[in-house]
Amino acid sequence: MKSMVARGVLSVVGRAALRQAEAKPDAATLLGALPLAVVLLDAENRFRHANQAAEQFLGVSAAQLAQHRLADLLPLDNPVFDLIAQVRRGEVTIAEHELSLEGPRLNKHGITVQATPLPEEPGAVLLVLQDASAARALDRQLTFRSAARSVTGMAAILAHEVKNPLSGIRAAAQLLESSVAESDRELTVLIREEADRIRALVERMEVFGEKPIERGAVNIHRVLERVRRLAQTGFAAHIRFHEAYDPSLPSVWGNRDQLVQVLLNLVKNAAEAITGADVANGEITLTTAFQHGMRVAIPGLASRLDLPLVVAVRDNGPGIPEDIRRHLFEPFVSSKPTGSGLGLALVAKILGDHGGLIEVDSRPGRTEFRLHLPILPEEELS
Repeated sequence: MKSMVARGVLSVVGRAALRQAEAKPDAATLLGALPLAVVLLDAENRFRHANQAAEQFLGVSAAQLAQHRLADLLPLDNPVFDLIAQVRRGEVTIAEHELSLEGPRLNKHGITVQATPLPEEPGAVLLVLQDASAARALDRQLTFRSAARSVTGMAAILAHEVKNPLSGIRAAAQLLESSVAESDRELTVLIREEADRIRALVERMEVFGEKPIERGAVNIHRVLERVRRLAQTGFAAHIRFHEAYDPSLPSVWGNRDQLVQVLLNLVKNAAEAITGADVANGEITLTTAFQHGMRVAIPGLASRLDLPLVVAVRDNGPGIPEDIRRHLFEPFVSSKPTGSGLGLALVAKILGDHGGLIEVDSRPGRTEFRLHLPILPEEELS
């Protein structure tokens, strides 16, 4: 009797377990779990559904999106509308790459958009939005690291093969300066000054050497405050600064002095761009934020890194010329007539040494550099 009861109880439990195992999550749950931004539009391009990734991508909550049409976020001449129209006409899935989504509330570039019709709901279209900028940034970062290593080798050669002869040239010019006629003295001064300039350039390149960095907990807001003060008491005294910081950020895992150097370089470039274009009401905005970044594997490091800290330097200058934007962090590339093209190359190298990433988004009237930095590892907290 007890055996029959036991078998009956097990049978009931087994059927319940089977039903639980066979239960399938609904579509909303599945879409919400996707890391890609997914939105559902009805026949009139009203937002019917948006998952959490889409809320982050569009910067609008699902509740707010439900009150809007796609035209409220993007102008009607955006290629996305043509893509949606083609999907509805042909009832096929279509994907477009490298699209720009620019509107009053949105500014995304290099976006992949895949549109799929829903046969069950005539006119409804499912959009999948994917921002590949992080992957492109990582790819560029690896290129920058290779470029920096090539500069390292060049610097070593220059230091050995150029600095010693330069010292001899400078000494000879200095001796001649005291013995030549007044009319020729200007030439000897020119030789000495040019020798000093070349030596200074070689010394700047020597900072690309492969030396391990000393790391510790760095309060990025103190770094930004120091950079702002240095800028406002010197080269950016005429420019207004705005700060938008997340006060709850954890410490950066990095080298304080090198991070000061990086941010000071970016702020100086922003100030020079504003001044060079004679921009009225020049502004530089410094921001920090925490976002769940991707985990990346950086060559030379044993483990993958999280890069959730984002530091941005934005200015309202003229923007970076399109022809040099792709090569901006390469050595000897500069938009300034008198620039050496080593400043941003050094920035990229320092970020690479930290295991971080740097991105740039530029158009007329707005240029933003974004640094993705690692946080202090848990083992360093103890």
